Amino acid sequence: MLGFDSAKTWKVNDIRPSEVPGLAEVTVTITDSQGSSPSRLLVSSDGKHVLTGDILPFGPKPFAENRAKLETGLNGPAKGPAKAAVTIVEFSDMQCPHCAKAAPTIDQLLAKEPEVHFVFQSFPLPMHNWAAKAADYVDCVGRGSNDEVWKFIQKTFDEQNNITEANADEKLKAIATASGANADDIAACAAKPDTKARVEASVALGKSVGVTGTPVLFVNGRNVPGGAPVDLLKKIVDFEASQK
Repeated sequence: MLGFDSAKTWKVNDIRPSEVPGLAEVTVTITDSQGSSPSRLLVSSDGKHVLTGDILPFGPKPFAENRAKLETGLNGPAKGPAKAAVTIVEFSDMQCPHCAKAAPTIDQLLAKEPEVHFVFQSFPLPMHNWAAKAADYVDCVGRGSNDEVWKFIQKTFDEQNNITEANADEKLKAIATASGANADDIAACAAKPDTKARVEASVALGKSVGVTGTPVLFVNGRNVPGGAPVDLLKKIVDFEASQK
């Protein structure tokens, strides 16, 4: 399907049963001159047909299953009332430029909706070479201070273009210091197996609710593209808050 275009390469990241019997879910990263992007394919059991796009939830409470999964698996930094009527979960990658662009919109939304509970979940993508390390730092900074982690996340987004695989430790330690954290302690924490296990659990949680790329928001379990405008996000939040 893609072999005619020599500028394109592809890599199969994951193959798993989908939520629909008889279809396998295959996540593929396609790379061209514009960059890399993940795609979700649904392959028939005979291997001869593929569907692209999303399987939409259905029924009177279509988002209840995802909401329940998220409520039991969240482990990222959070802000806002824990018992809020609406919980927003963001799956994000610190190396993802779209995530950095979405951050101001999310800040605007939370300013308009102070009673919302917001949780940041790491979802480092395999094509990003320092994202997993940054996710480890986020986890460690967040467990040390809820104030410092939001500074760390924003400062890392601001410094994205200056961070490389080679200098990631140096840059992330400097950002940790600028955020008020002890950089040496955070770096030591980031290297521990239990920290990496927490990030892996966050990725597994995202995959369990259909996340293949970033940023993705879930509003009470409802999947919303992370690049959605603030007015649309506010309408969805207000609607979810009105539901019994």
